[in-house]
Amino acid sequence: FAHVCAGARVGAGAVLGQNVYVGPGVSVGRGCKVQNNVSVYEGVTLEDDVFVGPSAVFTNVRTPRAHVVRRGEFAPTLVRRHATIGANATVVCGVTLEEGAFVAAGAVVTKDVPAFAVVKGVPARVTGYACRCGEMLAGKPRARRFACARCGATYAVAKGGGLAPDAAGAPAR
Repeated sequence: FAHVCAGARVGAGAVLGQNVYVGPGVSVGRGCKVQNNVSVYEGVTLEDDVFVGPSAVFTNVRTPRAHVVRRGEFAPTLVRRHATIGANATVVCGVTLEEGAFVAAGAVVTKDVPAFAVVKGVPARVTGYACRCGEMLAGKPRARRFACARCGATYAVAKGGGLAPDAAGAPAR
């Protein structure tokens, strides 16, 4: 019970749940998991290994009106590899979720999310960081380095407020 429109691209190993809609021109990367009741509208790109939780929402027009045609005004949304979007979260068009970003269930994302940042709330705000393996990283808010208790990967603070894998500690696979 999934609907994939002409012109959409779904990568190898991607899983689409029940009642998923993939619009024309949408790219769903390899290994993505799009759970039940998600519409991925034109203008959205999901890179490889992205998880989209049940009933998550994407938009594609900033100022919609039923009586005004805005098909040429889709604002692109980019979800980079290894990102997670929790159940019932909303991602407003025109944002980028950087690599490994983690959007909590029910959050409303209105601006870009840095690499490996965890965002929660309405509107979503950075509350911490997550490892590529999905484990929340322990550390004080002003910490410059983080280590994963589960897989041992290490990260350092990068430009833009996100994290980058340390050269010494490769991220989880």
